[in-house]
Amino acid sequence: MDLKKPELLAPAGNMEKMKMALLYGADAVYLGGKAFGLRALGGNFTRDELKEAMEFAHGLGKKVYVTVNVFPHNEDIEALPDYLRYLAEIGTDALLVADLGIFRLCQKVIPDMELHISTQANNTNWATVNAWHELGAKRVVLAREMSLAEVRTIRDKTEADLEMFVHGAMCISYSGRCLLSNYFTGRDANRGACAQSCRWKYALVEETRPGKYFPIEEDDRGTYIMNSKDMCLLPHLRDVIESGVDSLKIEGRMKSVHYAASVTKAYRLAIDSYFADPHHFEIKQEWLDELEKVSHRPYTTGFYYHRPDNEDQIYGTSSYIQTSDFIGLVLSYDMATGYATVEQRNNMKIGQEIEIFQPKGEGYRQQLSDMLDEEGQPINVAPHPQQIVRIRMERPVEPYTILRRDTVC
Repeated sequence: MDLKKPELLAPAGNMEKMKMALLYGADAVYLGGKAFGLRALGGNFTRDELKEAMEFAHGLGKKVYVTVNVFPHNEDIEALPDYLRYLAEIGTDALLVADLGIFRLCQKVIPDMELHISTQANNTNWATVNAWHELGAKRVVLAREMSLAEVRTIRDKTEADLEMFVHGAMCISYSGRCLLSNYFTGRDANRGACAQSCRWKYALVEETRPGKYFPIEEDDRGTYIMNSKDMCLLPHLRDVIESGVDSLKIEGRMKSVHYAASVTKAYRLAIDSYFADPHHFEIKQEWLDELEKVSHRPYTTGFYYHRPDNEDQIYGTSSYIQTSDFIGLVLSYDMATGYATVEQRNNMKIGQEIEIFQPKGEGYRQQLSDMLDEEGQPINVAPHPQQIVRIRMERPVEPYTILRRDTVC
C-alpha cells in the first residue's frame, strides 16, 4: 500500500506552546485569535502575535491553521470580515470553521483561503464529508465518535483531505457540541467559554428530600459520572496511518508547554519510524513512557475500536496523573563554559537528578550539582517563579530543551 505520510498537527494555546510544538516535531499547529474560536480561556493570540506566529512557523517550513469555529449569533458577524481579511493578509495557511454562514462568508471575503471543516460540524459520514468538499472545503476534521471501520469507509468514498484526533481529552458531547456549561454557568461552550462542567463531582438528590445527597456509586465522595479517560491512539498507530487519513491531530490548546513538547515528539518519532520501515514497525516503550510523563487522565481508544463503556470513564476522581515535573526551560547554552541559561518553571535544587529532554538531540539524565544565579553566585535552590539561573551541563543542549525531574508522589 502506497501511503502518504500524514501531517502531525499540534495544539498551540499561546506563542510559547506554538514554538515548542513546532520545534518538537509538529508539521503544523492550530491556534485561535482573541475572538471567534472555541477556546476563550486558552490564552490565544493577539493580531500582532498571529503575525509573529506565521513568520516563525513559515521560517521553519511549517503551517499555521487558525480556528474560526464558533457558532455565531448575529452580533458576532459584524466584526468578522475585517478579521478574516487580516488573517489572509498575514499568510494564514488555512481556517478551521464549523458554521455554514462563516464558511460562505470566508469564501466571499477571502476566496483564496484554504478552509477546513471543524469537528464541531458533526462530520460522521462520507455524505457529509463529500458535501463540504463539493462546497469548496479542502479538509474535513472527522468527529471523535468515529470508529476505524467508519474512517476507512469515508476514506474510500471521498477525495477530501481527512483529519482525525489521535490524542487528548474527550468530553461528554456530540462532536464537541456541549450544553452543560451553558446550562450550569451561562458560559457557552459553543462560543468558546466552556466551564468544563463534565469534570465536576456529582451526587444524586431525591425530589422530596432536598439537601440530602446520595452518591451514585457506593462511595462517600460522589461520582464523576461524565469524566472520560483521555484518548491515546499511539499504540495503534499502524491502524491509524493505514486508514489513509491525511492529518493526525493532538488535542490540547489549554494544556501545558510540557504537554505540547512531549506528546508531539512521541508521535513524531513514531510516525517517522513507521515510514522508515513499515514492515518491521513496532511501538517502542519509550514513546509510551513519554506520554505518561505529562499531565493526563488514564488513556482509552475512545470510539476507535468499540463504543465507549464504563471502562472508558473515571468515576472516582477528576484528577490528572503524570510521572515527571517540568522544572526548567533552556534559553541558551555556552559551549565555552558548559553552562546552560535556564528559566525555572518548578522547584529546582542541588542534588536533584534531572532529565534532559531535547527537541532533536538525545535525552539523558544528570545530577544537578552546580547552579548559579544571575549575578554568577552559587545557589542551592531556585525558589522564584521563572528565575533565570545557569546550570552546568554534562553535555551540550539545545535552546528550548526541557529539564524535568521525576514526580514526587
